[in-house]
Amino acid sequence: MLKMKIFEFNDLSVPIIQAPMAGGINTPELVSTVANFGGVGSFGFAYTNPEGIEKSLQAAKKLTAGYINANFFVFKDIELPEKETQKKCLEALTSLPFGEQVEFKIPSAPFFISLDDQLGPVWDYRPAIVTFHLGIPNLSIIEKAKALGIKVGITATNELEALDVVKAGADFIVAQGFEAGGHRGVFDLGTHDDQLKLDDLLVKLTKKISLPIAAAGGLMTGADIRRVINLGAKAAQMGTAFLCSTEAGTSTIHREYLLNNQDRVTKITNAFSGRPARGIDNTFIKIMKNGPTLPFPAQNSFTASLRMTSEVKANGEFVSHWAGENFKKIRNLSCSQILQELKRELENIELKLY
Repeated sequence: MLKMKIFEFNDLSVPIIQAPMAGGINTPELVSTVANFGGVGSFGFAYTNPEGIEKSLQAAKKLTAGYINANFFVFKDIELPEKETQKKCLEALTSLPFGEQVEFKIPSAPFFISLDDQLGPVWDYRPAIVTFHLGIPNLSIIEKAKALGIKVGITATNELEALDVVKAGADFIVAQGFEAGGHRGVFDLGTHDDQLKLDDLLVKLTKKISLPIAAAGGLMTGADIRRVINLGAKAAQMGTAFLCSTEAGTSTIHREYLLNNQDRVTKITNAFSGRPARGIDNTFIKIMKNGPTLPFPAQNSFTASLRMTSEVKANGEFVSHWAGENFKKIRNLSCSQILQELKRELENIELKLY
């Protein structure tokens, strides 16, 4: 039996959860630095195979005894559209003014890794927390996590989703405001997205929900942390704030756009992955607006060669730069320095209050 410390929000030295971000951004060094500082360090394992998950958890466990969160997407089974639509999707990518040779191939099933397979290393290495995005996993998964002493958090973007999270037996809710970078956590894309700003979402949830809430969406400073805690959140989940940290696995071109393209705004697009996600506006997002796409996550696989070639060629106009609305407040510092700055800002606000 592995020894583990049961997660409690009140035990955090700083009320910060470093957000899970898929694609190699959450390195063991980043995760462990936040955990060692007294916050929660998170891995985004949405597309990671079991071997990669085991390697990451093993590495982080050697670097910290603090709180680690393993995050997963709850994928829905999909079918590819008819051949005519597939052809239109292919034409949309091959007609892009990219200027480099890229081979595009319509992906085939399986379109994602089995969640049960991904969770194998979680049951073995037992991070303090496991969280889920885009929906609620099978209730047996929640029950198994809780039986092992692993706390469960699930993203909600509106009141109805939050109520479903409560019914599922989760330990806490991650309230994701519309300002958040990356993929929207909406459960069902066939329904209306309320597109609630974080503060409005917190006000709604704290009136109806008794579960602890972690607030996510555009949070970059100590003042932001204090604001959401005043609104009833137990902690602030911050992702974009750490994207330019030394320890993050953020690509060179992504860092370039975060730091040196601050005249741009963020936009919600489904063109990269087939699902709405917020990133820095670029040529691809503009051209593909309302264009044909495969369902998520097939579209993510379909555009992978374009995104990889874009990074290799240092062409940031055809790769996703996921970021929250307030990315212009980003700090180009080490993770420890960012955390120290956030703590100082938070303490200065508290001093002024008293």
